[in-house]
Amino acid sequence: MRNSFALLLMVSGWLCAAPQTKPSGVLVRTVPLIGTYSKGIYALRDKPELAVETESPSFLVVHPNGRFVYAANEPKNALSAFSIDASGQLKFLNSVPSRGAGPCHVAFDKTGKWLFTANYDGGSIAAFPVHADGSLGEAAAFVQHSGSSVNKERQEGPHAHSVNISPDNKFLLVTDLGLDEILVYRFDAAQGTLTPSDPPFAKVAPGSGPRHLAFAKDGRFAYVINEMLSTVTAFSYDPTRGTLREIQTLSALPPDFKGSSEAAEIAIHPNGRFLYASNRGHDSIALFAIDPSTGKLTAQGHVSTQGKTPRNFAIDPTGAILYAANEASGNVVEFRIDPKTGSLTPEGKVFEVPKPVCVTFAALR
Repeated sequence: MRNSFALLLMVSGWLCAAPQTKPSGVLVRTVPLIGTYSKGIYALRDKPELAVETESPSFLVVHPNGRFVYAANEPKNALSAFSIDASGQLKFLNSVPSRGAGPCHVAFDKTGKWLFTANYDGGSIAAFPVHADGSLGEAAAFVQHSGSSVNKERQEGPHAHSVNISPDNKFLLVTDLGLDEILVYRFDAAQGTLTPSDPPFAKVAPGSGPRHLAFAKDGRFAYVINEMLSTVTAFSYDPTRGTLREIQTLSALPPDFKGSSEAAEIAIHPNGRFLYASNRGHDSIALFAIDPSTGKLTAQGHVSTQGKTPRNFAIDPTGAILYAANEASGNVVEFRIDPKTGSLTPEGKVFEVPKPVCVTFAALR
């Protein structure tokens, strides 16, 4: 799900997913990095190791060039930049204000020159320039959302939850849990500016609480995980206008489930055939098959995440392994993915990490 990158492999003992071979013949292995509501970012070697201390790095993203990692530090209302050395350790570069309260998501544009963030508590988004040395500049663009939706406790105001660049780098799609909207902005990659598109948003069912978004492999469809109703909404996507048209909405929970649960993460397998969604409460990952011609989903069942409150998960770049981060039980669990059916099988590898809430990947060669 994240861009993989290359570093010189100068250490042994890393926990590795399936190896990849680049055209140069160099063997590349991916290594999970774990963001937490704890004291720092962890790397999964033979056992979890603290790669760098930083306060509650709740969401991580790796720069497309592979040399830098960025974190949203929610309690500090800040974004932090780190360089990666040849051993996979992280070194703090700088930190900048996120321009809003509760930054919960970060993502790059396709050029790697701009970092976006969604500020959940503040209900706003911002774009930051990335300097050549990996450090962050002050925000070049800032947009404050306004409005509310039907749930007076959770949707009393805007709550921007994720920032998602379109495949052609022309639009930024923002899921806002508080508004029940996916807001669309035209993005100027030369200046880093954001301008409301026309139409400026797409709606989901009232009370849904859109959280995260994933584009289909070919860019023709987009899928949104709705936290509050535990549903997945499929949209067709028009790249010329940046517009979304709803196709279908399905539950991410089993039909016989009666308890309380909230949906969290969504991801599409690299082969484009399968979609995964996590449920906090049911503590599972739901599997859907994707019809590549229509974009419609077909439910294929659920697998336990072997822990409590799977806030986040990620698929390694080869598509062979999925790591589920169980926040409440403090563990990260490894699953093998069947490339033909998309099914998940626990590998027996469970890593104890304090309050893990994000998974991304470093690739070493």
